[in-house]
Amino acid sequence: MWDWLFQFTEPLDEIGVPYAVVGSVASSLYGEPRATNDVDLVIQLETADAAKLVCAFPADRFYVPPEEVVIVELGRAQGGHLNVIALESMTKADFYPLAGEERAWFSRRRALEISGRPVWFAAPESVILHKLRFFRAGGGEKHLRDIRGMLLVSGEAIDRAAIGAACVRLGLSAEWAAAQVEN
Repeated sequence: MWDWLFQFTEPLDEIGVPYAVVGSVASSLYGEPRATNDVDLVIQLETADAAKLVCAFPADRFYVPPEEVVIVELGRAQGGHLNVIALESMTKADFYPLAGEERAWFSRRRALEISGRPVWFAAPESVILHKLRFFRAGGGEKHLRDIRGMLLVSGEAIDRAAIGAACVRLGLSAEWAAAQVEN
C-alpha cells in the first residue's frame, strides 16, 4: 500500500540524503486524511552531491531533472523545487531543498514506522509552516483545511506559540490567523 511512497524515500535513505515528508501526506498523518497525487519532501543536499541524487533514481524507472537543473535548484536561497516522477505509476515526488527557516525546524523531524519501515516526517509545526507558504503562494483552501485538521486531531501536541513566532519572522501571520478560524 505504501510502495508509492517508499519508491521515493528508500533511494534517499540509500544514498544518505536526509529528508522529511511534508505536505498532504504528513498533514494526513497528523490530522485528517485526504487523497493526494504526490508526496512533498524537504531534502538536505549540497550542490556537490547533485549527481548522487540523479543516480539514485534510475532513468529507466524515473524522470529526474538533469544534474545541471538539480544544481540550480539546490543553489536557490529560497524556493528551490525538483520533480521526480515514477514512470510506471506516474506518481510524483516534489523535492524542496532545505533553505532558510526550515533548517532550524529540520532537526525536529522524526522517523515513523510505516508498514514496518522507517520514514522521516517533518514535525507537525514544520508541516503547518510548509502549508502556510503554499497557501500564501497560491491560495488553495485545501492547505487551510489540512492545517485545521492537524490542529483538531493533534491539538495539544502542536506548539502554536513556536508557529506564531516563525510566522512573524516569515511574514505569514495573516495566513496563520486564517488557518485558525473555524469554518
